[in-house]
Amino acid sequence: MQHAQACIYSMGQLFKHPLNTLLTTAVVGIALSLPAGFYLLLENCQRVASNWDNSSEISLFLKLEVDEKRTLALMEELRQTQGVVTVDYISSDAALLEFQKQTGLSQAMNALESNPLPAIILLQPALQELSSIESDLLMQKLRTLPEVDMAQFDRQWIQRLFAIIEIVRQGVIVLSVLFALAVLLIVGNTIRLAIYNRRTEIEVNKLFGATEAFIQRPYLYSGLFHGAGGSFLAWLLLILSLFLLDAPVARLAELYSSDFKLHSFSIIECLLLFLGGGVLGLLGSWVSVQRHIKAIEPA
Repeated sequence: MQHAQACIYSMGQLFKHPLNTLLTTAVVGIALSLPAGFYLLLENCQRVASNWDNSSEISLFLKLEVDEKRTLALMEELRQTQGVVTVDYISSDAALLEFQKQTGLSQAMNALESNPLPAIILLQPALQELSSIESDLLMQKLRTLPEVDMAQFDRQWIQRLFAIIEIVRQGVIVLSVLFALAVLLIVGNTIRLAIYNRRTEIEVNKLFGATEAFIQRPYLYSGLFHGAGGSFLAWLLLILSLFLLDAPVARLAELYSSDFKLHSFSIIECLLLFLGGGVLGLLGSWVSVQRHIKAIEPA
């Protein structure tokens, strides 16, 4: 019953000063929306990078004198190689047709006496299982095959991309900690001002024998409401941002023949956002009341 009374009293105090409540909640919401927004950015970057990771292939350009029988035997041998997921084959005729289709040089290619393009074996490596050293060893092994004229592997740019994403991930963690501290300070300072404005009320309560817990409860609920309200505002800002970015991102994905869509908050992520904001607000108010209410003693 005392908790219900303190909760209702705290809500009444917040609605009694709507402008101050709105400003404090807005500052908390903006502070929470920045790390949450960077988290969404990181999640979407990882989704894009995972698709590029899966599309990374090793291209083995075979020598022109290698016949089809030897090619099939080589493919079966490659399927048994550790670190290779899939093996695909593009014949020289198929490569010529694709080249003519992409370049429009069909008449020029028909003028040639023979097909100058080699057959190609495409390997899908298990990037998650192979270290950088193991990948280099695999490439060295593939280059030494007698049937292979040249081997190409575009892993370096993927490694750079993952290194950048890892830096962004660490940056998101650092920013989250900094903005969490900012929320603690904002809520703590707001509660400190509220305590200062109601100092006389607190002194009277102590004169009539009110316990520390009874006096502190309304301020703790105020901090909780500020944090939860800030979380809700941060969620609204991010949903609005995703709505505004959805159409441009869809147009860009269409240019790359992709069905990529921006990832929004899941139900669990929304609950974590609200829970995190509420806990930060409660913790900030608790630190403030522990310091300032105990320092107030009736004359």
